[in-house]
This record gives sequence, structure tokens and C-alpha cells, in this order.
Amino acid sequence: MTKRGLKTDRKKVNSSQNHELYYIAEKMGVSIQQVTGAKRATGSNDRKTLEQYINDKKNGGSKKK
Repeated sequence: MTKRGLKTDRKKVNSSQNHELYYIAEKMGVSIQQVTGAKRATGSNDRKTLEQYINDKKNGGSKKK
């Protein structure tokens, strides 16, 4: 196994790994269902994308310019 792929994998959230969902949910102060919903809504499993989506939802949605 090489270290090359590990950095990218840490940026992703694997929904089959419950501990990853729990980590994001606890970090963001939301439920696991909300994390799963964020994955579904964004179509992404990138941590930054999910965290941004959850933050936007917590703050009343994204603000349009």
C-alpha cells in the first residue's frame, strides 16, 4: 500500500463507514441523517463540500448576491 492514495481518501466521507458519519455529525453538531441528506443533496462525498452545505443550511441557506 502506498501513501499516495491516503491523502485523497481522508477528504472523502464513506457512508458505509459509520464512524465517518458519526465524526462529521458530531463535529458539525447535526444528526447522521443530516449528514446523509447533505451527501444526497450535494451528490458529493467530499468533506469540505458537506461541511459547507451543512453550514449553509444551519445559517438559513446560502446568500445570493
